[in-house]
Amino acid sequence: MDKLKINLPKQVNEIIKVLQEHGYEAYAVGGCVRDSALGRKPEDWDITTSATPEETKALFHRTFDTGIEHGTVTVLLDHEGFEVTTYRVDGDYEDNRHPKEVTFTRNLREDLLRRDFTINAMAYNEKDGLVDVFGGMRDLEAGVIRCVGNARQRFSEDALRILRGVRFAAQLGFEIEEDTRSGMRELADTLQNISAERIQIELIKMLTSKRPGLLKDAYDLGITKQFLPEFDQMMETDQETPHHMYNVGEHTLHAMENIRADKILRLTMLMHDMGKPKMKTIDANGRAHFKKHAVESESIAKNVLRRLKFDNDTLHKVCKLVCYHDYRMPAEAANVRKAMNKIGEDLFPYYMEVRRADVLAQSLYQREEKLSNLDAIEKLYCEILEKKQCVSLKDLAVTGKDLIEAGMKPGKEIGDKLEEMLGIVLINPEKNTKEALLKTLHI
Repeated sequence: MDKLKINLPKQVNEIIKVLQEHGYEAYAVGGCVRDSALGRKPEDWDITTSATPEETKALFHRTFDTGIEHGTVTVLLDHEGFEVTTYRVDGDYEDNRHPKEVTFTRNLREDLLRRDFTINAMAYNEKDGLVDVFGGMRDLEAGVIRCVGNARQRFSEDALRILRGVRFAAQLGFEIEEDTRSGMRELADTLQNISAERIQIELIKMLTSKRPGLLKDAYDLGITKQFLPEFDQMMETDQETPHHMYNVGEHTLHAMENIRADKILRLTMLMHDMGKPKMKTIDANGRAHFKKHAVESESIAKNVLRRLKFDNDTLHKVCKLVCYHDYRMPAEAANVRKAMNKIGEDLFPYYMEVRRADVLAQSLYQREEKLSNLDAIEKLYCEILEKKQCVSLKDLAVTGKDLIEAGMKPGKEIGDKLEEMLGIVLINPEKNTKEALLKTLHI
């Protein structure tokens, strides 16, 4: 027990009280208690109870079965759903993910014992206050991720917990306790039994946390090897060039930490140099070169994103940014307009962030020049936007219809001519008028 005071949402409190009034135990449990103790706003509120699913359903007007075989019923109050789960003991795990069967129990301690980490194994209600059987508050205060009971047993029950542990450490800024680390290392290969979709969710949460660099811990523990072996190859590839002071993997970790916590941007930085291990060559002076690594990185990124079941929009944006992450240009307006056309107006601001994060993760060699170049490009980009200059066909002053009216025959030539006109306008934006463009026609 502890003096912690949590302001439970009205509906959560009401569900707990109804269950208590009918002779059952009930508590808010897990992540919502952890987040409340940390002064964070919980994403959702889970309730655990000694009542069986049928007993819970009998007490509330509107319920529906969400995971009845695992004891979970959703109670609807004020048009909002709250999951209420019966205390349970999990049976044997056959696939490193799901228990073969569950047994309901009336004992809260037995229910808390099956949970992953001490900080997620606390329960709370207004009557009893905090129930903390396994020292979750102590670990919260110390900033430690520790398994409930035996780490190997917890991870053999559900291999996804291995990745969740690193993710919690990244999100909360915590350290992973030594026995928990050993269990992760020992059972890392069981992550191969986990679906790509579940791994993707945990990976994104880790990458968009305050500490994406904790992916190095996942590498050290043999975790990334199971679902992201391309990262392991980067960690084993040195960069013998004055432009770099880290190996490819370390550079990648720094680049991720240099960019804001956006899914597309962090994934781009994770994958921008994945082609380097394959494209590396060493010249006669012992200097490394990675020619065409951006194209190879794009190809690898596509494979990784497909393997981890990412949606097409994410795949398209990340692959395009990876492809152009090393696209450099002298800071001249025409170059910037051409780049906006190539990369896309929507992705160009992302491209600028990617370039900057990449430079800041390199060595100090020529850093000032590189950053000045980016500052100048950014200034030109803002001017182009301000002047509403044309950088794509949609803003071209003529359309295919105009060309047909001017005497061109419908067909492929129309598209070619429009592209040719766009090329003129990208160099001379003042020529983006119907009159000027139609003068270029030789019909």
